[in-house]
Amino acid sequence: MPVRTRVPALAIAVAACLGAQTVAALPATASDTAVSRGVTIPAFYDPPAGLPDADGALIRSEPLPLALSLPGIDGPLPGRATRLMYKSTDSTGRPVAVTGAYIEPAASWKHGGPRPLVALAPGTMGQGDQCAASLGLEHPLTMGGRTVSVGYEDLAIYRLLSEGVAVVVTDYVGLGATDRLHTYVNRLDGAHAVLDAVRAARRLRDASVTAASPVGLYGYSQGGGATAAAAEAQPSYAPDITLAGTYSGAPPADLTEVTRGIDGTDLAGALGWAVNGFLQSDPALRPIADRHLNAAGKAALADLSTMCVGDAILAYNSAHSTAWTTDGSSLADVIEAEPALRDFLDRQRIGRERPASPVRVATGVNDDLVPHAQARRLAADWCAEGADVTYVPVVVPKLGRALLNHFAPLLTDQGAAVGWLTGRLAGRPARPTCGTLPLEP
Repeated sequence: MPVRTRVPALAIAVAACLGAQTVAALPATASDTAVSRGVTIPAFYDPPAGLPDADGALIRSEPLPLALSLPGIDGPLPGRATRLMYKSTDSTGRPVAVTGAYIEPAASWKHGGPRPLVALAPGTMGQGDQCAASLGLEHPLTMGGRTVSVGYEDLAIYRLLSEGVAVVVTDYVGLGATDRLHTYVNRLDGAHAVLDAVRAARRLRDASVTAASPVGLYGYSQGGGATAAAAEAQPSYAPDITLAGTYSGAPPADLTEVTRGIDGTDLAGALGWAVNGFLQSDPALRPIADRHLNAAGKAALADLSTMCVGDAILAYNSAHSTAWTTDGSSLADVIEAEPALRDFLDRQRIGRERPASPVRVATGVNDDLVPHAQARRLAADWCAEGADVTYVPVVVPKLGRALLNHFAPLLTDQGAAVGWLTGRLAGRPARPTCGTLPLEP
């Protein structure tokens, strides 16, 4: 059964550090069509029956009110936002609708040339449609119904906007769009959603970005995995996009190792999101899951499929997957015992294709949630392939909780990450560290 402990102080501290605002559940309107855990999802997020042929084609768009916005001489600060739905292709080759948001900054780009564009891949938001990052721009902190959702990526988005960089945010496959379950940490789904968000932003009528705009990718945690995968996939999937640089923070490059790291921690609920996503991507794995999951495990997966990260922290903090299986094995043990699962996770491994553009990999040396060693190995793998890699070990003292050990490097390194990416967008060369990549942090 779910392990429920009282940790509201942790969730509140995270929200406070991000300067989030408290809002009620999203208001219901005549056009709303879906409700998840007491939160109404606008009809915009319901995909049409038919999709365009071209990846990145716009399906629909509408103005998106930013919760944290001030009036300015030339328009609202930090910019004007548009909600998006665009077409992408999932890991099985099937067409899929993806939602997100584009923000046109009020600030000017001061480094010469056309205004650049950054595609931001959010960190872990959850699996319920109400957790989508585009909704987080409108409602930075949602505490209503049975949902606790924090739009913590807003901080990085606003930092980029203040530099005059346009930002497009993807909600990922199945998060926001109400027709399927979010395929959490699926390598190709994440990569395609990020790259097609760039194409969609270029197609917006009122956007200042064009095909000539420099393009960068930014992501941490789940987002770091998505941008890393996108940097690898770009030459083959999106040759029409030239990347100036990619920031990949704390990337879950080896999901087998990450599964071991997350089990029993503050974010143990992410195990359920991963399994749910695997089953969405490959229904052939369902008999294996049915064979190994007990009633409590199946109930947890169903419960987590509607939750945001705040909900999971409160409800599944320190849960152990051994309570979810028929024989008391951990999910890592189950993966090790099942060739089909090992093969599926092996296909999710990032680091086997060389990015064609500069990448910056940063990881907290004490991160035990998304283990530091496997993230550092991604940098080493890319270096061995001849990629232009800047590796940054982020030194932050151990903070006691796995979630804090993972979250603190995000804030500590964020300014430097934005600065590095802005430098690439301005045309300055990177200073790769492959020749000096240390054997230890």
